[in-house]
Amino acid sequence: MKLYMHAGACSLSPHIVSRELGLPIELIEVDRKTHRTSDGEDFFAINGNGYVPVLELPDGETLSEGPAIVQYLADLRPESGLMPEPGSVARTKAQSWLNFITAELHKPMVMLFNPAYAPAHAALKALVDKRLTWLASQLRGPFLTGEQFSVADAYLFVCLNWSPWIGIDLANWPALEAFMASVAARPKVQEALEAEGLGRKADGSLFYVPQGSPRLAAGGVRP
Repeated sequence: MKLYMHAGACSLSPHIVSRELGLPIELIEVDRKTHRTSDGEDFFAINGNGYVPVLELPDGETLSEGPAIVQYLADLRPESGLMPEPGSVARTKAQSWLNFITAELHKPMVMLFNPAYAPAHAALKALVDKRLTWLASQLRGPFLTGEQFSVADAYLFVCLNWSPWIGIDLANWPALEAFMASVAARPKVQEALEAEGLGRKADGSLFYVPQGSPRLAAGGVRP
């Protein structure tokens, strides 16, 4: 399988999940400006929306949208526990978390990267702060569903890791800082981050994209 990605972007979520599952994935980086892939293809021919992630299956079929991709991957290895059994209440709760993250965190956080939305940035940041306050109140363990790491945790980790570049200080929510530390400590998460060329904070605690890196620069691209 091939994963079309940008380093540190939302495509990091299925990248992490694939490593947690032990699934071999070929990473194909997409240039944000030219929309050409690292193997020379026109990315618009792969995804007409022009954004990552896209997962290409061995038969050439493609899947888009991160929350859908991670569920597909987890179902390839149901014994992993990264996604609960289909039809279960636990499965629906995990899907609820994926939906919350994509609608209430991912989208407004992406808009905070984009200078075109500058007039709305104060309102967007207030919305994100409100959602993070609620989220922190819901945590009952190291991960969203307690002790079990899931695909939703990978997605949340990726979104929260953008916080320093959009003026959000996770120190305001100790529970979220603890969550980030729990996820970052996972060996397969570290492997994924290192494979994307990301670095560590000075204290060695969390991975991040170095300040000023064009890989997470503002300018209308989707992280």
